[in-house]
Amino acid sequence: MATTAPPADPPDSSPTVTEHSSPPRPSPEELVARAVAPVKPAFLRPPPVRDAPKDDNKADGGTGGAVVAEKKSKRQLKRERKQEQKSSSHLCIEVGKSGNVNSCKYGDSCRFSHDIDAYLDQKPADLEGICPFTTLDQLCPYGLTCRFLSTHKDIHAASENHPEKPEINTLKKDIQKLLWKNKYKFPKASAQIKLLGLKEVIKSKPQPANDDQGVNQDNADKDGDDKTESLCNPPVNMECDSTLCEEMDKSEGEPLIDNSVPSVQPRPVKKSKVEIDEIDKHDNGIHYAKAESEDTTKLCKILGADITCGEMAMCTNLLQGQASEWALLRRHSSEDLFGVQICGAYPDTVARTVELVDSECSVDFIDINMGCPIDIVVNKGAGSSLLTKPMRIKSIVQAASTVTENPLTVKVRTAFFEGRNRADSIVSDIYDWGASALTIHGRSRQQRYSKLADWDYIYQCAQKAPEPLHVIGNGDVFSFTDWNKHVSSCSKISTCMIARGALIKPWIFTEIKEQRHWDITSAERLSILKDFASFGLEHWGSDSKGVETTRYFLLEWLSYTCRYIPVGLLDVIPQRLNWRPPSYCGRDDLETLMASDSAADWIRISEMLLGKVPEGFTFTPKHKSNAYDRAENG
Repeated sequence: MATTAPPADPPDSSPTVTEHSSPPRPSPEELVARAVAPVKPAFLRPPPVRDAPKDDNKADGGTGGAVVAEKKSKRQLKRERKQEQKSSSHLCIEVGKSGNVNSCKYGDSCRFSHDIDAYLDQKPADLEGICPFTTLDQLCPYGLTCRFLSTHKDIHAASENHPEKPEINTLKKDIQKLLWKNKYKFPKASAQIKLLGLKEVIKSKPQPANDDQGVNQDNADKDGDDKTESLCNPPVNMECDSTLCEEMDKSEGEPLIDNSVPSVQPRPVKKSKVEIDEIDKHDNGIHYAKAESEDTTKLCKILGADITCGEMAMCTNLLQGQASEWALLRRHSSEDLFGVQICGAYPDTVARTVELVDSECSVDFIDINMGCPIDIVVNKGAGSSLLTKPMRIKSIVQAASTVTENPLTVKVRTAFFEGRNRADSIVSDIYDWGASALTIHGRSRQQRYSKLADWDYIYQCAQKAPEPLHVIGNGDVFSFTDWNKHVSSCSKISTCMIARGALIKPWIFTEIKEQRHWDITSAERLSILKDFASFGLEHWGSDSKGVETTRYFLLEWLSYTCRYIPVGLLDVIPQRLNWRPPSYCGRDDLETLMASDSAADWIRISEMLLGKVPEGFTFTPKHKSNAYDRAENG
């Protein structure tokens, strides 16, 4: 009987089991639910192997990406400044402009060097490109000190033909001296404070017996005795008298009552220069940008922004004539619809500032920031702390609105404490007090910039607004679909303010106007960065100091732009502002470099545009926008 052999097992037919199988990748929907950006798998980097701690000291000072500057005492910094002035690298400005050692009126007593040959011997090599003033067909005002010296047409004539800066709202010297001496007059503000029956918080210096001109008792306090900690740059000095009027103190936290403050005659209805009603809100008619610098503002205008607003300036600093604070009020010639934003704690302080700005500046509206969450501002009673003092809000708006012919707008958050919304309690009355528009940021002060903005609550507030009041929504607008959704979901929303979204991708305004998700290339993004650098050199100067100042602001901006994820790399579009990007590679080396969150890589990008950094250069970004205050609830 014949037998047959058992059939052989087919090769590799049994399933193989790996010892360490990797878990399946979450779906794009699951990643979005976790607030993780759903980057396509082809661009994801493998998880790092954690064998030994990486020595980052050589690259970035051992900070894991941020290059930290050495802390120096004030005395050491002052000594270094004096030594720098005496060195040949610090050429006298007048000599540098003209190229003539005899042009300085101080002669041998000048604190700076007049040795042109020694300066040129140690001067860094020229940067690539053309002097920004030459491209504007102007003579460069920086002369020999310009880092594009070889491209100048006529260096020696530069001092005779200064190019006019395309900026206005600069602080005049005579006005600054009046503010320093407390002699600037505020007749409208003083009359309105008296009419409202409010006490004056700002006290003036005592008048000397032999001063026949007198000191205006209504002017800003400039004692300088009480020093406060610095707020970024420049410092904030918000010294205020603790003896605020009793009726305001007693009403803190109470519901708004019309007769709690002496009433005034109804204000005449002003015709707002921000004619939002006349623009079809469904036709992308208006885009409101909150800018951080003149150069970012100019970029936003080029890329499609319609209305721009300056960075927040402190009232007390403006009233003291601080040039660094007045710089925040500057307006670029490209800003055809522009407002300034001020912040103050008391009605008389804000009213005086509004009258000052109205008299000395060219603006289309004045915005009062009652939403700033920064501790030093809140602790002095300004910013978002005003939401706990509704009667003071009323007094501030009433006092400020009657001293200006420009529209007065107000910006608030939803609340001070999370879960205790208060913005809806003022929206129905704030127009009668004098505001033309109300911007509502959909987060509480405690949330800072963490968690998503509460747009449902913004809609609720807008529904309570009277017909003439423009309600502007703010928070997490990062694409044209976000903008479309918010202006269409509530007919009372006039438009949206865009802040961080414009810092991360300033071309958001182009996307809104063209109704598309722009898959911008790395080369196009680099071109925008080049424009920023060019605008910075026009603004801060093309000499070494101007180059490094431009570099500093460029690096600060790159700390935001690195958060952008290109459209072509995403499984789900558009990108949301709260998504955390995984480690990924771009479609080319430049796109990968732009995605880095390392300050060392930001410096590399800056060197592409502004040349090598000076020896010993360090940089640490100052902004921490994703903060959450856990201490506020006790």
